[in-house]
Amino acid sequence: MTSQKALKIMKIDILTMHPELCKSPLEHSIISRARAQGIVDINVHNLHDFGLGRYQQVDDTPYGGGPGMVLRLDVVSAALEKLVGENTTVILLEPAGIPFKQPDAHRFSTHKHLLFICGHYEGLDARIRTHLVDYTFSIGDYVLTGGELPALVMIDAIVRLMDGVLGNAASIVDESFQDGLLEAPVYTKPRSYNGWDVPPVLVSGHHAKISEWRQQHAQLRTKELRPDLWSKWLEKNGDSDG
Repeated sequence: MTSQKALKIMKIDILTMHPELCKSPLEHSIISRARAQGIVDINVHNLHDFGLGRYQQVDDTPYGGGPGMVLRLDVVSAALEKLVGENTTVILLEPAGIPFKQPDAHRFSTHKHLLFICGHYEGLDARIRTHLVDYTFSIGDYVLTGGELPALVMIDAIVRLMDGVLGNAASIVDESFQDGLLEAPVYTKPRSYNGWDVPPVLVSGHHAKISEWRQQHAQLRTKELRPDLWSKWLEKNGDSDG
């Protein structure tokens, strides 16, 4: 069993206009256990605490006209001056970001300090992206009301990959996207239900055949459900009979 001293501690900060939206998901399931074990320290910061004037203003009208309000550069900069340290990686969440993928989750799971800036639904001053952040990510080609949900998605994907977070390390190895393929179908009891049977090979006890079956069906499932991933896998691994 991994000792507590051997576990790598990660610090995560979330900078948001809506802190209550972020807090509840961090108090349940795997992330909650990782926090309780001291593997990750997560803090949510209200951007309005760094706002301007009596009403703690954080956004303003756009230069050149247009609808909506734009997140202010100076407010975000003031927050980062307090939160950024020597080993901080600053990540901005907004629709214009590059798509977040499983390799990104693996890469960030080794970082010491991640700071997530939750984008504004009407946009943010472009100088924030240009001068204040290290990476800009999106979780899909659609627009949400803010960056809070994407930040939580990224944090969940990242934290679960850290040493000591999952009880069974093999769970990570067998997951979808680990080798460019979707995970093979999985089954449990009952063995037969309404005439729907578990594939016989999975209850055969023949581990080599089971492994071969899972690889074949991971390929078939990827080819059927995600032809985009299948094309990339073929480019990397060559043609396959799957």
